[in-house]
Amino acid sequence: MSAEGQTTTEYIQHHLTNLHAGEGFWALHLDTLIVSALLGLIVFGTMWLATRKATAGVPSGMQNFVEMVVTMVDAQVKDTFHGKNELIAPLALTIFVWIFAMNAMDVIPVDLLPWLAGMVGVGHLKVVPSTDLNATFAMSIAVFFLIYFYSIKVKGFGGFGKEVLFSPFGKFPLLIPVNILFRIVEDIAKPISLALRLFGNMYAGEMVFILIALLPWYLQWMLGAPWAIFHLLIITLQAFVFMMLTIVYLSMAHESH
Repeated sequence: MSAEGQTTTEYIQHHLTNLHAGEGFWALHLDTLIVSALLGLIVFGTMWLATRKATAGVPSGMQNFVEMVVTMVDAQVKDTFHGKNELIAPLALTIFVWIFAMNAMDVIPVDLLPWLAGMVGVGHLKVVPSTDLNATFAMSIAVFFLIYFYSIKVKGFGGFGKEVLFSPFGKFPLLIPVNILFRIVEDIAKPISLALRLFGNMYAGEMVFILIALLPWYLQWMLGAPWAIFHLLIITLQAFVFMMLTIVYLSMAHESH
């Protein structure tokens, strides 16, 4: 339920406001940075410990789970990525597991962690990093730079330049400006679509949880539990989609022809 003394609008705005330092463009969203970093340490630290204790005999439950995730990601990379790069599979695994962990924070009761933070004097706390547009754009821009890096590395400056100038309409001088325009639109669309797809789905899910929290307590569980179960599918799907699109884009960057 909403905090005492807050209107519905104030309650929603409170939950959608980041803990930040600074103002404007250079403001740092501290909760996004801290939560995402902690999740990375916890998740990948746990996976590292599982690999350290791996055995050829009867595996533990954690080893089984880690092997299942690694096998799934590796299969997707083998089926989708057509170049030769040992970085792609670890990168895809990192993207999937980390984004899933960030998304999974959405199923924690919306008032719990902000209430605990408030007890130590923290005024705002958004615990789902993927509902922060800065975080999703940071990840998508990182992928964007990798696309350009491998496009130039694999094709060379000359091959990459020819691709920009003469694709998709061939070596017709009059169509070079059109080819360049198409390339600009295509390249800009990749990071924007990656960032907005993840952000939009997670932000909408968070809003539903916030609205459910405004209902009387006896209705919250009736509506919140089914939505949380359904939302588990959404958070997994969004992590998978971001990973798959990254693999596809990097595979295209490795196509030397």
